[in-house]
Amino acid sequence: MNINSNLQLASDIRTTVTRLVKKLRKESPTGLRLSLTERSTLALLNQHKSLLPNELASMEMITNQSMSQVLSHLFELGYITRTISDTDKRKVIISLTAEGEQTLTKVRDERNEWLARAITETCTPEEQAMLQQVLAPLHKLVDFK
Repeated sequence: MNINSNLQLASDIRTTVTRLVKKLRKESPTGLRLSLTERSTLALLNQHKSLLPNELASMEMITNQSMSQVLSHLFELGYITRTISDTDKRKVIISLTAEGEQTLTKVRDERNEWLARAITETCTPEEQAMLQQVLAPLHKLVDFK
């Protein structure tokens, strides 16, 4: 393929993946109650177990003040805990509560169920096999630096 074909392919992939991600966001009633940054913050805490607010702000590429607002809302919902650091009393460590973990799992389950239903109802068995085959090249794209 030449560069023009790859540019068109890149545009088509980007557009389709973006539309799919937006669609998936709407297909979780639980997830709609949270902002994108709030959902992403829960996912980061799930991945890292505990983080400082400034670490979360840096990972989300938002200001510390904006992260403070996100964390306040998540705390009000009962999704996170704030614990004073044992080594530095000025630092607060943020972690997920059991309810926060359950909410994150529910959002993911709702999206997976919708996507599985969509694949089953709209794709032929051959198309489902093609989707399985395209995962390897998509993983390569995700890992490309």
